[in-house]
Parts: sequence; C-alpha cells; structure tokens
Amino acid sequence: MPRIRHILTLLLVSALAFALAQDGSSEDGSFDFLTLELVADGFVSPVTLTAPSGHDRLFVADRTGQVYVVSQDGTRSEEPFLDIADLMVELSPSYDERGLLGFAFHPDFGSNGLAYAYYSAPLRDGAPEGWNHTAHLSEFGLNADGSALDPGTERVLLEIDQPQMNHNGGEVTFGNDGYLYLGLGDGGAANDVAEGHPPMGHGQDVTTLKGSILRLDVNTRTGDLPYGIPADNPFANGIELPAGYEWSGDIARPEIYLWGLRNPYRFSVDSATGALVVADVGQNMWEEINHVTAPGNLGWNLREGAFGFSPTDPNAVITESDAQPPVGDAFVEPVLTYAHPGVAAELGAPEEMNIADRGISVSGGYIYRGSAIPELEGHYVFGDWSQSFQQPGGKLFVARVNDGGQWEFVLDRQVGEFVLAFGRDGHGELYLMTTEMPGPDGTTGKVYRITGGQ
Repeated sequence: MPRIRHILTLLLVSALAFALAQDGSSEDGSFDFLTLELVADGFVSPVTLTAPSGHDRLFVADRTGQVYVVSQDGTRSEEPFLDIADLMVELSPSYDERGLLGFAFHPDFGSNGLAYAYYSAPLRDGAPEGWNHTAHLSEFGLNADGSALDPGTERVLLEIDQPQMNHNGGEVTFGNDGYLYLGLGDGGAANDVAEGHPPMGHGQDVTTLKGSILRLDVNTRTGDLPYGIPADNPFANGIELPAGYEWSGDIARPEIYLWGLRNPYRFSVDSATGALVVADVGQNMWEEINHVTAPGNLGWNLREGAFGFSPTDPNAVITESDAQPPVGDAFVEPVLTYAHPGVAAELGAPEEMNIADRGISVSGGYIYRGSAIPELEGHYVFGDWSQSFQQPGGKLFVARVNDGGQWEFVLDRQVGEFVLAFGRDGHGELYLMTTEMPGPDGTTGKVYRITGGQ
C-alpha cells in the first residue's frame, strides 16, 4: 500500500475543516418550516418508497420481504403487491443489514409490467463454504390479472455471494439513460479486510463486483449474460490491469460504473440532470455524499470521506495521504463529509472549526425536483440513521447544492426514530421512512411525507 502520512497538528486539522465543511454549521433556520406528515405506519422496517412516473399510489418495500401499495390518504393494501419472504434468508430481529433492500419499476412498467428487487437469499449451492448469504438482483412480472407482481415469474439477473451479513448496499434505481443502477457494498466486516475479501479490498479490486455501483441494460443481453453492458461503461471493452497488485480475477468487470465504495446503501438520480448522488456509509469516523456525472473511483478503502484511511489504523485522522488509485486517474472528491459523534471532541477541535458531529450512518436522499415546496427546489434532502446503535436518534438534513464546490448544510434536525431511508413518489415529492427498532422487529415502521407545513 502507498505510504500514508499522518498529520496530527491542530493547524492542519483546522485547514481541513474549512475544506470539509465550508461553513457547514450555517443552518440559518430558512428550512425550519419543513414538517413531517405521517402517511402510514405498522411496517417493520420500510426501506424503499417509489412509484411509476405520474402515479398517485405509493409502493413501500419492507425489509422483511413485502412491497405494499399505499394510497395518498395512508390506506395500505391488505395483500402485498409483492411478497418474496419465502425466497429470503431468515433475518435476525435484533439487528440485520440483510433483507429486501431495493425495489424499482421498469421505466416502461405501464407497457411491460416489469419491476426489479434486490434481496438477501440463502447461500447458494457452490458458494464459498462458510459465507453468509447470496444476494439476488431479480426481475418480476405481473400476475394474470395484473393486480400484483408474481414471485413465480422471477428471473434472477445476478447472484452475488456475500461473505458477511453487513455492507450489502441495496439501492436499485433507473437512470435518466434508462439503465438500471445497483449499489453493492464491500461484503462486510470492517476495513474491507476479512474472510472473503481480496488482498486489496473489494472497493479497489475492479475484478470483483462488490464495493461498486453497477450499470446494466436490462432490455438486452450481452453474450451469455442475462443483461446487456452499456457501451460506455468504463470497463465495457476491458482494461489492462496495473501490475503490482494482487487482483482477484483476470479482467475488470464490465458491469461496474463506480467503484471504491464501502456501503452505498442509498443513492439517487437527479431527475433534472441525470447525475448520481451517492451516499456512502462510513466506518468509524466519517460519512460522505458524492455527486457524480461520470464513472470513477470513490476511494474506499484508501479513503473514508474526505480523509485518507488506513485499514491497520482505522481510527487515525489522516488529513493528507499519498495513496494513489490502482485504477482511475484520481479519486472522486465528496461534496459533503461529516463526522461521527465525538470525533470533533476527540480531535480537540474548537467549536468554530465546524467539524460537525452529525450521525453514524448516512441515509442518502434526493435532490428535490417536486412542485409542492418551491423553496426546496434543487436542494439535497437526506438524513442519518442515528447517533448510536442503542437509541433511535436519526437526522433530517437539507443541503444547498453548489455546482463545482462543496455543498452546505442548511438544516440539521433531530428525529426521535431511526431514519431508514427516503423515497420519491410519482410526482417528485419526498418521503421519510423510520422505525423505533434497531433491527427488523415489531411494527413501529412509519412513512412520513415531507411537506412545507401548510
């Protein structure tokens, strides 16, 4: 690994804080009018809310394997629109990062009736012995009367063996380009170094799918693959792998669009520009948001947030690093980075340095392009899961989007529940999903509509 230099002086930490936050504590009350309106409750762990474009109904995916239809007045369908609980691994109620993690409609759902789910299935035959489970990306079609998706129509597009329970990624969404994007974590454990992880980590090893965001054409096929490879994917035509690294395979995977990710649990597409806004969950110190318009390397496990990272010293504050990407000209720089609780105090940094302690696990959201809240247009709405693993204490954030520069926090509001994810309906309006339980247990899961408070 390239040499990593630790800079521990307060002077350099202060300089970093300016670059990191750029007045990150500038919350001025301009978005205090936003309110959370309860739409529906009684879920276990709602993690996805979506709808076909223009539709009024909401489709809410619960981690336990069901997708429910919810009307705008909060009425929930008695029978699930999709139920794949029987296809999934058994979840641990105390805490689990597995389950039904992503769900998306095909852009032409109105004519082809297709939707896509990413979920945790039992370990497949032939998978490495002792690994945890196998993740599936699957396509589903409607039943005979068109009232629901039929699990019997499943077409498995991808099987990804996972060595550990955690860091599964999970976001499934379609871009403005019509391609399907899937976020995959680094396989779990810590530091991207554990059983089942390659010597250089999944994040930097582009011969593996984990630690990446994939970009697939589900309308075609390439060779024996059950999907097509977009011609402008960065490794669609192969690359010469740099020497000096212990690669896991012989070729870079053509499905990869972004790499160097730890756990892209949630990311979104800006419906106005087509850019990806990627929230990558950090480890011990930092959370990050990336705004990307082209393929690239986001840095893990050579970087965490805007900082260097050392797998052998994961709690070190590395403000300067001469680590170089094995693949890619440079690392993609995050547009927002924030600290875990206690990190700023641990640095001995005074308050005016604006290294804000905001949360422990970023729950990525959306750039608002709806019509109900004009003041919110073009702002990024997102959140954080909690302040600790023990007690629910999530956050609702709003950030000002600065083209070509660092984004700025303009709202940091405490939510007394675990913030699981954000959703967007068929008209571009945004929703917040929460639970009071750290694991998939109970029925405290709720869906809130984000409104202007009128």
